[in-house]
Amino acid sequence: MFRIDRRSGVATYVQIVRQVEQALRMGVLREGDRLPTAAQVAAATKVNPNTTLKAYRELERAGLAEVRQGAGTFVTRSLARPGAGPGSPLRRSLDAWLEQARTEGLSGHDVQAVFRTAYEAAYPEAGTETGAGTENGSGAGR
Repeated sequence: MFRIDRRSGVATYVQIVRQVEQALRMGVLREGDRLPTAAQVAAATKVNPNTTLKAYRELERAGLAEVRQGAGTFVTRSLARPGAGPGSPLRRSLDAWLEQARTEGLSGHDVQAVFRTAYEAAYPEAGTETGAGTENGSGAGR
């Protein structure tokens, strides 16, 4: 289900899009999976159903979902990459690093700063991206 941070400064529908994209990247959602209805999202998050519908339209424009009249909204493709899933060696390494950071007393903000610095050094082009960074340029990622 979705987690909405009303203090983030990020539009609610964009948060929904980003969370769906993250679930697609991590393999949590797969092609053919049905997304929760706008009413289900509204009940769980206290978000207006129209906000969820706007997010789903954005996912549809990005080619990630399709609305099937009377049946719901379904995932049309995955964003998962080999080696990025929960059981992958890269993920296990990251989990171990995060555990070490916690053990050494780094706060969540410290970890984000370290990661952001390393990320920007490894992916300098990320600083010049417009939008949020989906492969198709929809501006709904990250």
